Amino acid sequence: LGGWVGNDTSGVFVEAEGTPAALAALVNALSTEAPPLARVEKVSSRPVPATGETAFAIVASRSPGDRMVLIAPDAATCADCLREMADPTDRRFGYPFVNCTHCGPRFTIVRKTPYDRPFTTMAGFAMCPRCAAEYADPGDRRFHAQPACCPACGPRLCLLDAQGRQCAGDPIAAAVSRLRAGAVLAVKGLGGYHLSVDAGEQHAVATLRSRKHREERPFALMVADLQAAAALVEVDPAEAALLSDIARPIVLLRRRPAAAVADAVAPGSPFLGVMLPYTPLHHLLLAAHGGPLVMTSGNLSDEPIAFRDADAADRLAAIADAFLVHDRPIHTRVDDSVARVVSGRAQILRRSRGYVPRPIPLPWAFPRHVLACGPELKNTFCVGRDNNAFLSHHIGDLENFETFSSLTTGITHFCQLFDIRPEIVAHDLHPEYLSTKYALEQPDVELVGVQHHHAHVVSCLAENAADGPVIGVAFDGLGWGGDGTLWGGEFMIADRVGFERAAHLAPVPLPGGTMAVRQPWRMAAAHLEAAFAGDLPGGLDVVDRQGRRWTDVLGAAAAGVNSPLTSSVGRLFDAVAAVLDVRDVVSYEGQAAIELERLVDPAETGDYPASLTGAPVVQIDCGEIIRAIAADVTRGVPVPVIAARFHNTMARVVVEVCTRIRDDRGVGTVALSGGVFQNVVLLTGCVSRLGAAGFRVLTHSVVPCNDGGISLGQAVIAGARSV
Repeated sequence: LGGWVGNDTSGVFVEAEGTPAALAALVNALSTEAPPLARVEKVSSRPVPATGETAFAIVASRSPGDRMVLIAPDAATCADCLREMADPTDRRFGYPFVNCTHCGPRFTIVRKTPYDRPFTTMAGFAMCPRCAAEYADPGDRRFHAQPACCPACGPRLCLLDAQGRQCAGDPIAAAVSRLRAGAVLAVKGLGGYHLSVDAGEQHAVATLRSRKHREERPFALMVADLQAAAALVEVDPAEAALLSDIARPIVLLRRRPAAAVADAVAPGSPFLGVMLPYTPLHHLLLAAHGGPLVMTSGNLSDEPIAFRDADAADRLAAIADAFLVHDRPIHTRVDDSVARVVSGRAQILRRSRGYVPRPIPLPWAFPRHVLACGPELKNTFCVGRDNNAFLSHHIGDLENFETFSSLTTGITHFCQLFDIRPEIVAHDLHPEYLSTKYALEQPDVELVGVQHHHAHVVSCLAENAADGPVIGVAFDGLGWGGDGTLWGGEFMIADRVGFERAAHLAPVPLPGGTMAVRQPWRMAAAHLEAAFAGDLPGGLDVVDRQGRRWTDVLGAAAAGVNSPLTSSVGRLFDAVAAVLDVRDVVSYEGQAAIELERLVDPAETGDYPASLTGAPVVQIDCGEIIRAIAADVTRGVPVPVIAARFHNTMARVVVEVCTRIRDDRGVGTVALSGGVFQNVVLLTGCVSRLGAAGFRVLTHSVVPCNDGGISLGQAVIAGARSV
């Protein structure tokens, strides 16, 4: 073939001349044989007159207007680079920073565009002649690989002790020696620091848990390969594919009974979060150690991960016994992504390293540049232009200055990378969210307030390229309703522009405000009071477990003291968990509901009554559910049976309410969103029952159903409203 290839603002353009068979093969190969990091959204072609071209060339880019250069996510080390690293005759043998066009750091090292080496954190490493020759050769695997390097010209690894002094000897061997001795090791990765210990050593894991102030939340594990993963967890083909994906997320997998990991890794959990190595350094470390390693975020609980060397040395000094570091700076802090497989389909729970900043393609164009500032918890932000929504990496809970600073610097970075100048700024309706306050401070922009649960539903519409209207079912913890109450158990008729509240859980007080999130027994008190009006049946010991505080809390709720009304499904799950004595107090968000789900007896098919009252907005009476649960408790029905009946009830209620709305409004598509749908038992129960009832069901896959996806919904709504 003769002709040329280049880039313009729409993508890649090719003009090729040759035989019809060769041209057809080219068009097919553009999709089927694309490079590993390429994402081909569409290939279109048309015939043009032949000009006699015989040579083929790469031509200069065309920029007839605003230009947007897409930046690839960080990608796990490819097989070719691993072969080089393992070959004693190769000049990159054992080199922990080997990479090529098909793998390695991308987003985390980019300072600004264009994506050239001087604008990355590799700027300080001048290429040696051999690397420069590879970089300039279009036939080489390292052609224009900006992080390309070798031991002669690239970053270097070293091990530091707790006082910051360099340790003698091979850094990998010395680090592994410390791990085997029970030490806590801080490891500098792609987007920040990990804290690592030998996953099989109970004392080491318990020490890390104590120093990190992480009481019960499970730690993530890193294992050498799929075979090592299969020794610890059950792995089906879909899960193996997700583990091996170039993004290398942490994947939640069912633990094998004889898994050789310490109990303190995931206390009481039947699941382990497992990931495969995604940097050459990880591969070398795992190969030398020979067993699974804990790889958890390098921070104290509730803080963002450390990613700058000086900050890591300061903040992790009281946790780590040694630091395995290198001199390639990290520009953007990025956490590991978290995912799992549900009914054969990947479901991303935290979208970060390996996925960001790949855009979410949309079937609708943003009329102007949009910034959506996201929620307070699990914050992400989103910027939009043309047909692309750029959902940010996981920022975290906006509860301290460091995390809020990550939000503001991240917004600035994304706007610079993608040449976005926000004219519309979307925000949550809650006036006290730091993300809302940030939005309201932006000058010369159109502000668009978006209701929390509407944003949830539209994020689901966006990733499914669905326009609406749909019946949006948004189940989560808490979100500002705009009517003075806190929503969280919502059914709405929604599209990209607006929504109408069609049904919700009957509201109950949230005793103590946010204190009730950390102490589920308070929600048990509220729901039991609403169900029994103070006349609790005998056999319930929930009051005795809390003593006089139970009466005090109910008194404050009755007086309306720090007890806003809420329709939250998440808080209902908390209440049921406390009534069943599963969990009265939690150490991390959602713990009570997670532990309740784990207890479900899959063989139980029964459920409880739940009345639907009111019109035109339907209310779901939770009192009947609570009374039936209490009756089962007093009869001594096993907790797994009660847990199953409760989950079955909630799935049945979803179908009943959606059916009533369909009968009234003629809408036959349902979108399920909100953090409660991370509950696999509830999600699969709703999907199967809704499908059997004839509904089209939309769920999340590439965007988190929890608050990590809200900013996408905000951006899409703001764009639709400004048309």
